[in-house]
Amino acid sequence: MTTLTLPSVLAFDRKLEPSDGVMFSGNWQDIDNDKNWQPIELFERRNRAVKSNFKQEVLDDENELQKQIAESNLSWGDDAALKHGQDTLRLSFSLRVVSGIDTPTACNKMEFERRFNEVVDGYVKTEIEELAKRYAYNIANGRFLWRNRVGADQIMVRVSAKSLDEPLEFNSYDFPLNVTTSDDINVHKLAQLINTGFTGEKSPTLKIEAYAQLGDTQRVWPSQEMVLNIAKGEKSRNLFSLDGVAAMHCEKIGNALRTIDDWYPEFEITRKPIAIEAYGSVTQRGVAYRSSKNDFKTLLLKWLCSESSSQLSVEEKHFVVAMLVRGGVFGEGES
Repeated sequence: MTTLTLPSVLAFDRKLEPSDGVMFSGNWQDIDNDKNWQPIELFERRNRAVKSNFKQEVLDDENELQKQIAESNLSWGDDAALKHGQDTLRLSFSLRVVSGIDTPTACNKMEFERRFNEVVDGYVKTEIEELAKRYAYNIANGRFLWRNRVGADQIMVRVSAKSLDEPLEFNSYDFPLNVTTSDDINVHKLAQLINTGFTGEKSPTLKIEAYAQLGDTQRVWPSQEMVLNIAKGEKSRNLFSLDGVAAMHCEKIGNALRTIDDWYPEFEITRKPIAIEAYGSVTQRGVAYRSSKNDFKTLLLKWLCSESSSQLSVEEKHFVVAMLVRGGVFGEGES
């Protein structure tokens, strides 16, 4: 096999396209009564808090430390909560499944693209159902609720689609977050539907509604906007909303759905799947779990340049194709 190198232009579109998620307030017993759910609106919260973070030079100077401790720590930012007398959050979003995994969106090297089509098409026809099962599992377990999932009394996820005779329902606590697959019959049905999108048999768009019973008037957690260079004295926390309704970014939902990588070597230590990323980056931990010879580009080239697909393990091939589903720009452009 002729040695291949990455093209200077190489890009892939996402194949799982979640919408932004919007948040509503209601009661658990009204899950089937759509009229009783109200949009959650953001409000501002201003607090006089206590300082608890100091530079080392302040800690070394008792007089300065006492002076700063006595000063108020004024906090001003957006917040969101369930309505008074209501105990349940509903998060609603749609998910579109797109085919064409075996074809780059942009590639300026024909030899590379021909070999890529050949190799990845074979995988899509025979092995991609494993990825579909994992994405279905992360819908069932409600991982995309993020902090809104923690400590909820009950969590239920409902999935609707035109091709389903009736919605699929999941008790999310039946599907632990440290696991990535299940033999549950509804998870299997959802995985089959997702798989038809990947193979091009259908073009499914799923409607996903998650219900988390948090408690009367409890705080909820929309996505936080990243605002750079906030001036001193200005609002320090800006939450995301759509048309005045508290919401979660599609990127945050997508990150949860692709948290399926339990193939990285340290999984036996961490026992936590991570999101599919080219270098296995987990910014919250400041770690890149795939920084040495098991990153996306290295494995992709190894797969394409080998005479036999057995040069890569099954798990490595799953990771590579999951990166194609994730999408991104990966060309080796000139610096």
